[in-house]
Parts: sequence; structure tokens; C-alpha cells
Amino acid sequence: MMSDSLTLEVEDFVVDVLTGIYSEETGKPQPLRISIAVDLAMPERFDPDTPLSASKNYMDLKFAASGALPEGVHFKLIEAVAEHICETLFLQDDRVNQVKVKIVKLAIAEADEKIGMTLVRNRR
Repeated sequence: MMSDSLTLEVEDFVVDVLTGIYSEETGKPQPLRISIAVDLAMPERFDPDTPLSASKNYMDLKFAASGALPEGVHFKLIEAVAEHICETLFLQDDRVNQVKVKIVKLAIAEADEKIGMTLVRNRR
């Protein structure tokens, strides 16, 4: 028997983050293109008058990858940025079952290639 699912998504927004391991990367923010998908526990159905509290505000996803990142903290790896985003979303809402974060490092692309990683975390 298949179960229903709800995935909220915010894709391809750019945020400047202190990240990198090379000397030319440290000390200044670099642009990251971030996409987030969150699997969320959901009600039996969504009616026309279903309140927002039955789902999750999409801006919470964007906030986890922007305003919730600690100011002045240098993340050596973008994997650590993704980890922080996952932790923020799990702490925000008990209904979040899984978080998928894709990060592309824009500053190192030479021919529009997408260099980055995807991290998927499940609630434990």
C-alpha cells in the first residue's frame, strides 16, 4: 500500500556564505545556489479552508539557508552548511521527516557547470 506524501521545495536561490578551504576562499563570503526539499507529515486532506498550520511556510525553508546561518561563522565544507540547514528545519518543526539540501558553488564554475553536493537527512 502506498502512502501519501508532501514535499515542500525552494529551489535555486542564491545566498552568500563564508565557506571554503582554500586561501582565496577564506575571509570573504561566496555565492551558493541552494535548493531545499522537505518531506512533511501531513493531514488526511487539504480542503479549500485548510489553514497554513496544516502545512509549513515555504519561507521557513529559505530562512534556514539564510537568516538561520550563524553570522561570521566560516564553514570549511559546504556539507557543513547543508547539515546546519537540516538541523534548523528539524528543530523548527516536528513534522519534518526528511530534508534534502543541494548546494552548488557558483564561484568555482568555469563553464556553467554545477559543482556541489546533495545531502539527505532523515529525522532520527
